[in-house]
Amino acid sequence: MAETVKILCIGDVVRKQGCDFLMQALPKFKKENSIDVCIVNGENSANGDGMLKSSCENIFAAGADFITGGDHSLRRREFFDYLDNSASVIRPANYGEGAPGCGYGIIDKGAYKVGVINLLGTVWTDGFGSPFNVIDGICSEIKKETDIIIVDFHAEATSEKKAFGYFADGKVSAVFGTHTHVQTSDACVLEGGTGYITDVGMTGPEESVLGIKKEIIIRKFCTGFTTMFEPADTPCFFQGCVFTVDRKSGRCSEAKAVTVR
Repeated sequence: MAETVKILCIGDVVRKQGCDFLMQALPKFKKENSIDVCIVNGENSANGDGMLKSSCENIFAAGADFITGGDHSLRRREFFDYLDNSASVIRPANYGEGAPGCGYGIIDKGAYKVGVINLLGTVWTDGFGSPFNVIDGICSEIKKETDIIIVDFHAEATSEKKAFGYFADGKVSAVFGTHTHVQTSDACVLEGGTGYITDVGMTGPEESVLGIKKEIIIRKFCTGFTTMFEPADTPCFFQGCVFTVDRKSGRCSEAKAVTVR
């Protein structure tokens, strides 16, 4: 039995195009790269915006084990009941008190378990409590069952993401950033054994601005007028990061960014 676990963390899935491409490309990638666990950020997966039961079911059908969210997790009120009753779909743990759903969960693979935490940054976003102040308490709860812990840090500012990565170093197995939809080139293993990448990128139309038709976004910047966002109809890709983690210690030995077209 392998002593390590290969965990694939995939960036923000954008609307139906992103879901469809994930269903097309993810199974093959998982098989060819011996992926053990797959975590996907789905906060933009519903048509329009936010998340829905149907979009989450598409992501699971593609081969995801767990779905994380972000600042759009609660955009659709019809999603609240599903979020309340799902053990495999979470929203940021530092949302306000009384928010539906949970901010962390555990993937049970039988021979091992993987804890997953979702946190929202507070710089230029709608974060409530500081993610720095809640991580230790959540880790204590998860470590009652497993030392393998993965954090989706959904944040706008790269400085906040980097600071959080160093803050969490040695406390969790890996921190992967989401939200900006642009993959960064800093995948690494930090000194304390935590895998890190500032942003894993996105899943959806590649020739676009965050998955939306580039002409619409350019027009908005040029005129200041807001128009309805339409997803681009260009070929899709998915981006993520593969973390290789020791099953016993929870320490990461390798972090590798990936792009699949």
